[in-house]
Amino acid sequence: MQESEELAGQSAEAEDRAARLTRQDWLDLALKTLVEDGIDQVKIQSMAKKLNVARSSFYWQFESREALHSAMLDDWLRKNTSPIIERAMRPASDIISAVINVFECWLDETLFDPTLDMAVRLWARRAAEVRAVVTEADGIRVDALRRMFLRYGYPAEEALIRARTLYYTQIGQYTLEDFEEPAVRFSYGPAYLHIFTGQQPDAKHRAHLARCIEEKYFAPRRAREAR
Repeated sequence: MQESEELAGQSAEAEDRAARLTRQDWLDLALKTLVEDGIDQVKIQSMAKKLNVARSSFYWQFESREALHSAMLDDWLRKNTSPIIERAMRPASDIISAVINVFECWLDETLFDPTLDMAVRLWARRAAEVRAVVTEADGIRVDALRRMFLRYGYPAEEALIRARTLYYTQIGQYTLEDFEEPAVRFSYGPAYLHIFTGQQPDAKHRAHLARCIEEKYFAPRRAREAR
């Protein structure tokens, strides 16, 4: 009798845990697993074990593993594409200031998560439907940057090439994991602005860039280290 009551209590506790889990809890774990272990390890049974719930509770939130995959791509698009579009469209006094706005995405991983982006690209190499989504996202990002250059008077072809140069340079660095120490990397910022825009940044632009680097990169890291 006592054993039966204990089992019933354990079952009720497990059901309560499952009921408290949200769709986002499953999605966050799936994306974390994708980044750390690859898409092959995004398994319902494994995730249920990590969440300490029954496998069947997954189906309270998703119809299938394929539905989870679709939600993962939607979440990636929201996290890593929307901020680039927003900053490319943000009003700025000139093109150098506009590019600095976009730089925020490369400085702040809450705006653009490079590890997630690379994990999705690795997944895309193995799945044509994922590759199609990634290709579309790249096109949307580049087009937002192209339109940014157009707003500041660049000819159509030049706007496209500058947009591609700005975007491909950063994605290429993430792919190669080719980064110097932060102080060295950021010292090149004004030169990058010159190359990307064809214009020399003045003292105002340099101060804007320095504030951006401090607020979006160094200050959050100091805050985490102080905790």
